[in-house]
Amino acid sequence: MRAKLRTAWESRSPRDRSIIVALAAVLAVGGYVALVLSAQRARVPLRISVTALQGQAAQLERQALEYAHLRAAPTVTASSTPLRTLVQARIDASGLASSLVRLDAPDPDQVVVVFGAVAFADWLKLVAGLASQQARLESCRIEALATAPGRVSVTATLVRATPQ
Repeated sequence: MRAKLRTAWESRSPRDRSIIVALAAVLAVGGYVALVLSAQRARVPLRISVTALQGQAAQLERQALEYAHLRAAPTVTASSTPLRTLVQARIDASGLASSLVRLDAPDPDQVVVVFGAVAFADWLKLVAGLASQQARLESCRIEALATAPGRVSVTATLVRATPQ
């Protein structure tokens, strides 16, 4: 194969050889210029996407650290005390016992509370406090009282949170 190419090359006149060399050089330079221009056009979008990906990587790192932190935290165990006792104690501690109309416990892990007229902010604090005791709202009905602004009547079912 090399011998055939050498024979074909030497069979050309010097003028033809110089034209072929010049055309090959022009094609090489044209290819190089096209490659450089293509790289220049792609540079700006790539720079933008690299910046976005760096931001996403940083966010992923923060989430991984938070995940590791949460995984290392001791697990909170639910109290073995009946839920009715925990809810009653939290209601007494928050000073809402006077507003309590009814407190029923259909089973040890479920409680139904009914408040006649309680400040909405106090109700929210009570629910937040109960969440720290591993109790969560299963259902809740809140009605604003027209006679007392900021006060509501509440009927709620609380259940013991179970680990998932």
